[in-house]
Amino acid sequence: MLGKILKKEDCAACRFCCSFRRTSLWETPIFTKENIEAIKTNPSLDETVLNVIEKDGYCFAKYDLSGQYKTDDADEEVPCPYLGENGCILSDDEKPWDCKIWPLRVMNKDGEIVVALTPTCPSINRLEFAYVKDFVSVNLKKDITEYAAAHPFLIKEYHPDFPII
Repeated sequence: MLGKILKKEDCAACRFCCSFRRTSLWETPIFTKENIEAIKTNPSLDETVLNVIEKDGYCFAKYDLSGQYKTDDADEEVPCPYLGENGCILSDDEKPWDCKIWPLRVMNKDGEIVVALTPTCPSINRLEFAYVKDFVSVNLKKDITEYAAAHPFLIKEYHPDFPII
């Protein structure tokens, strides 16, 4: 979604968003029912890494990386199971919305749905916040918040270190 302001090469080289420390497991992507179905039809993908959840009339999935850590080091990172040698191996239909909107996050802040910026993305942090905020506000915010309203299970709890757009 941010391809007009982020270089694809920078993102592909970094892959920061594709690995998770224990403290950032809350950020593992959530897969919609449509993502799950698309993954199931692709014989080259392991669907068993997904934990399917049915809650409040919605069907979605997450993967549990907690058993993948090899040490007790809080800074140890575990990669996404769908991260290949050349980047993400998921097609657009298989890729979760969280990944599509990265480094943006839709969060619930005191009952209000907000679009926030992940403070740890090296590529986006090279840009002026005002520029990013303007771009998102004009080009993406409406679509992102509408999609989140239709898929409330995708909304994450607000973290105070995430600047609101």
